[in-house]
Amino acid sequence: MVTTITDGVKVSVETIYQPEYSNPANDHFMFAYKVKIENMGTYAVRLLGRHWYIFDSNGAKREVEGEGVVGQQPVIEPGQVHEYVSGCNLKTDMGSMKGEYQMSRLMDDQLFNVQIPEFYLIAPYRMN
Repeated sequence: MVTTITDGVKVSVETIYQPEYSNPANDHFMFAYKVKIENMGTYAVRLLGRHWYIFDSNGAKREVEGEGVVGQQPVIEPGQVHEYVSGCNLKTDMGSMKGEYQMSRLMDDQLFNVQIPEFYLIAPYRMN
């Protein structure tokens, strides 16, 4: 698990290779990732959007932007946590992701970005 803190918002990510949804013979490798967002600050925040940078080990790079996470724009009160699980497919058995969330402080609508730490997507058999 990797973790970073930006402006009082802690983001932790854990990854899981999904062999049952992967097809290595066709260069299709599926990974799930679980994200935990913890508001360690003193004001409520809303997660408005996300911007991902996705890298395959063959040098391919993709960017994904969108509103919220898994169809939600959660409000996270001080001391609360929001967790979700999503997935990413790669053309190689190793890669990485990183990015940022766009957030808003509810008390004054101040926008700010929260960093998502870089995490690695690696099929377990590559770890030997």
